[in-house]
Amino acid sequence: MISQWARFWVAVAAFAPALASADRYNLQTPQTPIAREIYDLHTLILLICCVIFVVVFGTMTYAIIKHRKAAGHKAEQFHENTTVEIVWTIIPFIILIGMAYPATKTVIQMKDTSSPDMTIKATGYQWKWGYDYLTGEGQGISFFSSLATPRELITDNSAEGHKKREAQAHYLLEVDNPVVVPVGKKIRIITTANDVIHSWWVPAFGVKQDAIPGFVRDTWFKVDKPGIYRGQCAELCGKEHGFMPIVVEAVEAGKYTQWVSEQNKKALTNVAAAGALDGKGVYDKVCVACHGTGAAGAPKFGDKAAWGPRIKQGQDTLYQHALKGIRAMPPKGGAPDLPDAQIKAAVDYLMAAGK
Repeated sequence: MISQWARFWVAVAAFAPALASADRYNLQTPQTPIAREIYDLHTLILLICCVIFVVVFGTMTYAIIKHRKAAGHKAEQFHENTTVEIVWTIIPFIILIGMAYPATKTVIQMKDTSSPDMTIKATGYQWKWGYDYLTGEGQGISFFSSLATPRELITDNSAEGHKKREAQAHYLLEVDNPVVVPVGKKIRIITTANDVIHSWWVPAFGVKQDAIPGFVRDTWFKVDKPGIYRGQCAELCGKEHGFMPIVVEAVEAGKYTQWVSEQNKKALTNVAAAGALDGKGVYDKVCVACHGTGAAGAPKFGDKAAWGPRIKQGQDTLYQHALKGIRAMPPKGGAPDLPDAQIKAAVDYLMAAGK
């Protein structure tokens, strides 16, 4: 004789494939603290709605069947029944408070972008994203992130083209330059747009923030574990709206530092290729991180009062400070692969602006 528990587990096993595939129809698996709260809140409210549905329609069905006129029942009159009116006012009030409290708590946390470990500006363009690392490790890195799917694959309407698209694991969700962030760090995302309204949306992070021309909005996330997470522009922004994917690669701290180093080398290579001596280019890529804002005691670009005493030290002295480092400034501004001549050109550019 099969026990009731045995029957239960047999039923679970039978429905296991359906339960596994049902994840496609739910929210994505949360990967950040906020995403987990949103997921739990969604589940809680769904359960509350299900309970209300069962109680209300169960009571209605029972009343219709058991208290119908054919069974000899007479309708009760509840007009101006104070007790009933109090009950059906208090119960919904309690239910709403039970849903509103955790929802409000989550919304407040979603908007708390204070004390980030790093800040990245995401600018929406028709139809790609531009990223600027404003603070934290990697400050000064900038790049565009565009759809990597070949145009030929998108427009190929042949049977072979359909097969190729079906074989793509992440069709229209691949980019040439993903956003790389370290795990376990609070990342603040500042959004804006160059042309029309876009929206930066990564479901696994619980993040969706509109990017509006002329306005600056912000949001944040902290990724739990390494991985590649995908999203899209969630605002109808034009005819190629569907071709604006977002890819965020979360990596361990050591790998992130290596990526930053590679990006800086690439930037310096581009600067060197752009011209023999490009003082402004070096400043924009390397020096602006501190001299652009006057951070860490660095004289701010164009501040004549701050630059006056330093210029009096002489050009050669400032060359040596830039090349070998001084106080908070590392040798070559933290770009050891940059040629000495480029560093000196940047010093000349800074001195000219400070005179």
